[in-house]
Amino acid sequence: MVTSNPILWPGLALVALTFAVTVVMYRRRIGEMVRERIHPQSVALSGQLAQRLSDSRASDNYRNLFELPVLFYFGVAVTLATGVRDPWVVGLAWGFVVLRIAHSAIQCSYNKVMHRFRVFLLGTAVLLAFWIRLGWQLAQA
Repeated sequence: MVTSNPILWPGLALVALTFAVTVVMYRRRIGEMVRERIHPQSVALSGQLAQRLSDSRASDNYRNLFELPVLFYFGVAVTLATGVRDPWVVGLAWGFVVLRIAHSAIQCSYNKVMHRFRVFLLGTAVLLAFWIRLGWQLAQA
């Protein structure tokens, strides 16, 4: 029988956020292409896409979800592989996910750069704390 490690839930939540942004991105992208009668082949390259489509908020956010969160996913994998079950590690993981949700909400909606940047910095600090705590737990083992 497989027992669930609590670190899985924030990991799955970030995966769910990524898929949700994927849906938003494609709905906006396809909607704009249909409205503006843009042929798919005319936006085959990212440079063409940037020139032809005016709303890149969701696609920019989608790309962001494969940058800093890579360190989070690796931390989740390390936590699972080593059997760490520290409530601080899990709490910091949830904190990071909540901040990524806020970051996505800002970027995919009104996109105020300084609001998004503050959330990004706070998320980076939480992720750093996550890794420090995880490293501490590993060093204690």
